[in-house]
Amino acid sequence: MPHDARTRLADLRRAFHRHPEPGWREFRTTARVVEELERIGVDDVAIGRDALASDERMAVPEDDEIRPWLDRARRAGVRESLLERTAGGQTGVVATLSRGEGPCVGLRVDLDAISIRESDASDHRPAAEGFRSEHEGYMHACGHDAHLAIALGTLEAVEASAFTGTFKVFFQPAEEISGGGKAMAESGHLDDVDYLFALHVGLDHPTGEIVAGVESPLAMAHLTATFEGASAHAGKAPNEGANAMQAAATAIQNAYAIPRHADGATRVNVGRIEGGSASNVIAEEVTIDAEVRGETTALMAYARDELERTLYAAAELHDCDVTPRMISESPCVASHPALSELVGDLAWDVDGVERVIPTEEFGVSEDGTYLMERVQEGGGLATYVIVGTDHPTSHHTPTFDVDEASLKIGTTLLSDVIVELSRRRP
Repeated sequence: MPHDARTRLADLRRAFHRHPEPGWREFRTTARVVEELERIGVDDVAIGRDALASDERMAVPEDDEIRPWLDRARRAGVRESLLERTAGGQTGVVATLSRGEGPCVGLRVDLDAISIRESDASDHRPAAEGFRSEHEGYMHACGHDAHLAIALGTLEAVEASAFTGTFKVFFQPAEEISGGGKAMAESGHLDDVDYLFALHVGLDHPTGEIVAGVESPLAMAHLTATFEGASAHAGKAPNEGANAMQAAATAIQNAYAIPRHADGATRVNVGRIEGGSASNVIAEEVTIDAEVRGETTALMAYARDELERTLYAAAELHDCDVTPRMISESPCVASHPALSELVGDLAWDVDGVERVIPTEEFGVSEDGTYLMERVQEGGGLATYVIVGTDHPTSHHTPTFDVDEASLKIGTTLLSDVIVELSRRRP
């Protein structure tokens, strides 16, 4: 890849980094992807609701949370035709490159950013070099900006290659809230895919290191639960109330006491609690946000069911009602060894690759597994690839950054593998 192409990838990544958008509000990001596809010459592009099974979306924000981001994109000059196709939180793109007879190969990347304020310290490179987030309180702190640059670079490289077949790139919204994977998986665009690659950068793997196939992303479910009781004067007549705060506290304490399972690892966490009105009022309403994870989808379901049972028991104990609501979830899907092996074999020929790890446990969750599952259910193969990148601090921190040398490595690797698949099948 010539030097100007390397620079273009870095510039593209920085442009995405400057304008992060949260899940189902990636209006400007979607528009920039479409602009790049037009530049490359891809003429089969499904945008917004045409790229999704809208009824399968999860964790969709309320309209009053979506509208400011739509207005912001409009003020930034995004074409009205694109805003109409993505309005209401219908973001995302599926790009299809058709090159005659051959396999259908897919690549999935994610669009959204995280609700975190990016550092403005002078030693934080995005701040020092002028591409820090312009949307205060939001940041590409997980590398999705790099994923987008790699995907677009890969598409351009495949378009210019001897590839024969069909290449689809899935630009999926709302990964950070596990909301978009199922909607894209059920869109129909995956039904003819023979091979699918999902991508992530970093995850504590340095630049030059490749993980050819993630073994077992944890299945995950996120839920919220609202406890409703009755308020009373905390000093004069506490016995007349039904304490929603106490019910929530009991539920939280007992959630961490859910028995571990003999068949594998489970995780339970309550990450947020909100409610009550004053120190001298028995709390009438309290809401908690919680998640469960499991080494398998069945283990996640076990932890989820036990958590719900705990919520109901705590509410009953304190004479309250509780309403649990599932926000989003994602399954556990393993990479296929034959496809991972092909990635590993070709990775050694990529300039800059110094180490190839055939397979590794993931340890976190990822709703790209919905797309992998869909392909595998249709008889295809899927693998989740990690392209190593040096990052000065961990993912989901205010000083996260990537080594832009990894953009070229990822683009070269994926384009080489995709072209090779049109020549032979693993």
